[in-house]
Amino acid sequence: MKNIFLIGMPSSGKSTLGKRIADTLHYRFLDTDKLIVRDEGRSIADIFAQSGEAYFREAERRLLRTIRPGGNVVVSTGGGMPCFHDNMAYINATGVSIFLDVPVDVLVRRILAHAQDDRPLNNPSDPNLQMVLEQRYLNRLPFYQQANVTVSGETTEDEVLLELGKWL
Repeated sequence: MKNIFLIGMPSSGKSTLGKRIADTLHYRFLDTDKLIVRDEGRSIADIFAQSGEAYFREAERRLLRTIRPGGNVVVSTGGGMPCFHDNMAYINATGVSIFLDVPVDVLVRRILAHAQDDRPLNNPSDPNLQMVLEQRYLNRLPFYQQANVTVSGETTEDEVLLELGKWL
């Protein structure tokens, strides 16, 4: 069976949906951000502050390359992962990619509700958060649109599984 990679903006539901899909298909679930935090022994915010974004993106690239085809895993990627180091090409070569396309206003509401400090590029207290996310979404969209499957934020788990059936 093919690996499944969930891509999309932060707070698009990749981890939540990924865990449910993994349970349903009896796959393992991996969250790349959590794995990087574990491997580095520090938060993503600390990685950005101490080592910079380029270091973090390289850590993402290295981690992604450890996921081999046919691993029967559902992977929740970091929001920017598909946009660097030819990661999107690797994702599509080693599994099925699903873009969770969630409207920016919904992302803003979710980010504000979570008020997480561990998303260094999405500061909940930034009065320009909506505008920042809209621009980042537009910048990342060409990479996200390379996904095998695109689903809207309102798509149910059953609908995603039905669409996945065509690819697995």
